[in-house]
Amino acid sequence: MSQAHRDLIVVGASAGGVEALRALVAGLPADLPAAVAVVLHMPLGGASALPAILHRSGALPAVFARSGMPLTHGRIHVAPPDHHLLVVEDRFALSHGPTENGHRPAVDALFRSAAIALGPRVTGVILSGVLDDGAAGVVAIRARSGRVAVQDPADALHPGMPENALRHVRPDHVLPAADLGPALAKLVREQVAPSSAPPASPQVEQENRIVRDWRVTMGAGTIGEASEYTCPDCSGVLNEVEPGTLRFRCQVGHAWSVEALAQAQGDAFEKALWTALRTLEEKVRLSERMVESARTRGDGRQVNRYQGRLDESVRAVDVLRDFLLSTGEPVPVEETGATSGDPAG
Repeated sequence: MSQAHRDLIVVGASAGGVEALRALVAGLPADLPAAVAVVLHMPLGGASALPAILHRSGALPAVFARSGMPLTHGRIHVAPPDHHLLVVEDRFALSHGPTENGHRPAVDALFRSAAIALGPRVTGVILSGVLDDGAAGVVAIRARSGRVAVQDPADALHPGMPENALRHVRPDHVLPAADLGPALAKLVREQVAPSSAPPASPQVEQENRIVRDWRVTMGAGTIGEASEYTCPDCSGVLNEVEPGTLRFRCQVGHAWSVEALAQAQGDAFEKALWTALRTLEEKVRLSERMVESARTRGDGRQVNRYQGRLDESVRAVDVLRDFLLSTGEPVPVEETGATSGDPAG
């Protein structure tokens, strides 16, 4: 049975992730016998300076990954904006496939492809971020006998991603970001037998094909069973990937975890309310003009009619504005410098 070692580290981060990534790579040695691949969630269309930031933060060079680039030991490979970073055999591939939890690149896409390609040779690392991105990815890695390390939630600027990873798998390490580097440097030297790893599940294989090749996205509708929910990205029917997993894909391949789906629905609801507020305010201004016009004409009947409409609209505006202001939550402030905007949540 051929032997190998754990020579690929895949890292996922989101909000608060730049600080955590800098701390992690500062602890990685220059002679690391493994390749490192990084996905940081970022706004679609944004530029990224992440390779330069990580290059200055530690002993390893950092570059944007390109399709066909080999998994080079002692190098950090960063997912470029608006492209999923995938692993195919012993090389990287880029994909413009469907978004996952509204993100491209997506943490789960990288983790899932790495687990399929290299099995126990993979170590997955979850850093700071909100919601549950990466949880499905570490499950896929663990199912193929890979290792998992998680930033201590108490050390994370946003503990959501680490906490959710801990709910789904028992990691090999839970450490502050600054301590993860030395721990990973030891893990990657472990010997493994890739051929002894359990195969990836059919669902994981199919999800990987959907992200890798847009031509098979129409097959996304064959995953799981239809749910009562619709996709926030395209309004298509969402299928639950596997019963009880609370993970969904639509007919064209957009993927959603339950927390990301709930947030997207909440965002859509709030957007609808703000749109309604704008419409009501326009109705108030129009009604004011109608009242003034009727008063100028001396049409008392119309003045009373339009004034009633104006009063009703003003009351509705006040109620809706008070509701929106009372339920608003502060928006997390991200680090600057990683992108032209902020990392996405």
